[in-house]
Amino acid sequence: MSAWRILVVDDETGMLRSVERVLAQDYRVATTRSSHEAIGLAEEFRPDVAILDIQMPDLDGFQLMEKLQALDPELDVILMTGSVNELDAKLIRAIRKDAFYFLQKPFDRGVLLSLVERCLELKQLDRSNRKHLMRIEKELSDARAFQQSLLPPEFGKVGEISIFANYIPCSELAGDFYDYVALPRDGAVILVADVSGHGASAAMLTGIVKSAFHSGPEEVYEPASVVERVANGVRAFGAHHFITMICVRVRNGFLDFVNAGHPPGILSTVETTAALLKATGPIISPVLNSTWEQHTIQVNRKSDRLVLFTDAIIEAESESGAYGLKRLVEEVGRCRIHGKALSEQILRSIRQFAVGRPINDDLTLVIADL
Repeated sequence: MSAWRILVVDDETGMLRSVERVLAQDYRVATTRSSHEAIGLAEEFRPDVAILDIQMPDLDGFQLMEKLQALDPELDVILMTGSVNELDAKLIRAIRKDAFYFLQKPFDRGVLLSLVERCLELKQLDRSNRKHLMRIEKELSDARAFQQSLLPPEFGKVGEISIFANYIPCSELAGDFYDYVALPRDGAVILVADVSGHGASAAMLTGIVKSAFHSGPEEVYEPASVVERVANGVRAFGAHHFITMICVRVRNGFLDFVNAGHPPGILSTVETTAALLKATGPIISPVLNSTWEQHTIQVNRKSDRLVLFTDAIIEAESESGAYGLKRLVEEVGRCRIHGKALSEQILRSIRQFAVGRPINDDLTLVIADL
């Protein structure tokens, strides 16, 4: 006998016996003639399916169905009626009330068995699907927690450099990544990357970027070396994977950087117009045998500010078009405020510009007060 439980409620004793004879060989069956008694019986018996007569004293089948499904929202209900009056209206009402099926008495034995069997097959499939979905959601949650653990704190002090980061993923597993590390004599290296896609493959790529960034002694934090290590790390991936990345090293009054197909970094100064750290080579791809130039800029460690970001910032959309690099540069130059306050101001400006439109990409913004 199956472990499935079926509750049958009908005020006709003969009908209860008929349904029980058909189903009792394959299922556990509980019966009652009383609608009120059915509620208490359901709490104890916990049926998987309820077969209810529509025309009963006290509570009719529709009312009883509502009360039983309030106890168990997953309960499937098959409604029965022996009345030919307003048959179509009852059928329509049963459908609107989300009954599994509507059965007219007298019923055929084979029809009833097949109907119950099909109902339980679908219930089992639904439970399996939900169990599978819960497992996937847990795995995604664990993977996202692991990916978040790869990131350094959103606020960091490396030597005399203050770093403020905002990291906003648009899905469980994001394609953005940032990191930073202190160097001797108050220097620092900062990296922002954007890998192709989302999901598991993107998470693996961000892990490779993290590993490549931190592999080796301090002298290999030279930006050109970092980009080469990342490029070597993705050789085994398919041609459709790629990475854009900017790596910046600040030390001894100079800023060295390599930009591999990434949006320009912004070096904001008090005295002069902001400098853009534009691309010094192509994107990082497993199928490209590329090289990247390393450029150097002199910086004023007392007043300069570095702003690195991923393309979601400048590609935020409104009716007038994209937010754009020019607007971001103006925002950075206009607001000579604390780095954390500036990052909040930039994000607020983007939200106001987008006017409620979703930003359908991962967003990373890193501000370093030099």
